[in-house]
Amino acid sequence: MEKFIELLAQMNPFDLVQVIFWGLAGAISFYFSIGNARVWTSISIGFFLIFLSQAYSINPWGHYAKLSAFHYIVGTVAIMTITHGFLEYYVFCRTFEISGNKIIVYLSVLGVLAFSGMFLVINPMPGPNIIRNFKMVENAIWVFLCVMNLEIIRKIYVAIKDSDISKGFIAFGIVFVCIFLWRGSDLYLQIFQWDQDWQDIIALMEDETSNIEEFMGRVQLSQLVGRYAGLLSGISVGGAFTYMYKLLK
Repeated sequence: MEKFIELLAQMNPFDLVQVIFWGLAGAISFYFSIGNARVWTSISIGFFLIFLSQAYSINPWGHYAKLSAFHYIVGTVAIMTITHGFLEYYVFCRTFEISGNKIIVYLSVLGVLAFSGMFLVINPMPGPNIIRNFKMVENAIWVFLCVMNLEIIRKIYVAIKDSDISKGFIAFGIVFVCIFLWRGSDLYLQIFQWDQDWQDIIALMEDETSNIEEFMGRVQLSQLVGRYAGLLSGISVGGAFTYMYKLLK
């Protein structure tokens, strides 16, 4: 408990608020998956996994390298599950057919996470640069699938625009715009090696240099966009699920 309180005290206020809002969004999405139709299950579980991924920043055991890598795997599984859910919903809108049940979805996600954890266990301990690679791959997948989800959501909206819940998908569109800006700004910094993780790595390497000082304006702008977009993504997803739940009641 003392370690947990110490981590809270050391956290950036924006990061702490973001975790709180993603916690609210995660709780709402998980409740939403239990209390609604099977077609919503993958979407809701994915958003709940994002909360678990974000909560890593207040994890007292976060200094363990393999746990850090697993955190980024959870985030990757989250966006893949969400994308599968929206694809499934679009197919449902066109055919009114849905396969499987909730238990299968839950077990499938747990199976993927368990397999990923086993992959980390049987492989060597990842160093700082390898962990950074995990994070970079996660961000790249997020950015790509955010664009894909925006197009799927647009198609869903067109298919159901005359229904009461169509406005709820506009809310989800706003969520993914915020997430795209959040993850995209982080990926931008990583591509040009302007992220804090890389700065920490080169501080330990005498033969590496950084050009970050030459582009500090871009770095600070990207950090600012990422900070506020991450905060807005948590607020907006909580609002989107609350609004959707109200529309479906």
